[in-house]
Amino acid sequence: MNDHPHVGPLVHHDEIPPWLHPLTSDVAAVSESVNNRGGDRTRWAQLFIRDRRAAAVLVLFSGSWEAADDHPGGVPADAEVLLTERASTLRQHSGQVAFPGGAADPGDDFPVGTALREAREETGLDASGVHILASLPTFPVPPSGFDVVPVIGWWHEPSEVRVVDPGETARVDRINLRELLAPENRFQVRRSVMGGRLYQGPAFFVDGLLVWGFTGGLIAAISEASGWDRPWDKNDIRPLDEMIERAGNRQESGFSAVHPRGMVDPDTHGEPGAG
Repeated sequence: MNDHPHVGPLVHHDEIPPWLHPLTSDVAAVSESVNNRGGDRTRWAQLFIRDRRAAAVLVLFSGSWEAADDHPGGVPADAEVLLTERASTLRQHSGQVAFPGGAADPGDDFPVGTALREAREETGLDASGVHILASLPTFPVPPSGFDVVPVIGWWHEPSEVRVVDPGETARVDRINLRELLAPENRFQVRRSVMGGRLYQGPAFFVDGLLVWGFTGGLIAAISEASGWDRPWDKNDIRPLDEMIERAGNRQESGFSAVHPRGMVDPDTHGEPGAG
């Protein structure tokens, strides 16, 4: 396993769809977006976490090669992103939405090999149709001790995906990117305890999926860094528990135990959760 994975593009500029160029050509912009949102507490967490365990997620986009002229950043009308929903029967982080991914195994060609292996195990993905484009900088996930590498891919030949193990995954879906980023589907979620804010971060609600935490935060940062954002109401802050109830599943808000197959929003200092 590579202890120091390459950060940045993994293929030539000409092999990357034009609407993904801003993301792959300046991967540090995603980290900057997360750090700006998390403030000093995110930077301090990065300094003091020790003995972190390697993990990777596959951020897989599909859609036309050419950029569109009717959406910020050129997002094509058929652009999609692959997401999963964890099974409601799991002991930890049940029902949360995630990118395919998890901890590195011995012998993995980390991080790309880890991301593709996990995606195959969770969704049945045929990796031959995936063009890996870039690796983002790692995101520390305190206090669980993970370093998460998001691997960016373009699905040039989408294959059938499905729930491989119902005991682990309840849903596998390709979500339209324009719909996900539509202003009416964006807001922030907050969880408070005894009047104090425990968590607040970007969230999305589309096609019955509540996307928040690490996944929602990373999507928001990628969209901002890539110029895909349309103006949305950042003052629309909704109680997390109410939005979980609206999603209609047994999703846990996930602020307690450590679970090795999930991740947290680097802004939260929570335990690893798929959301």
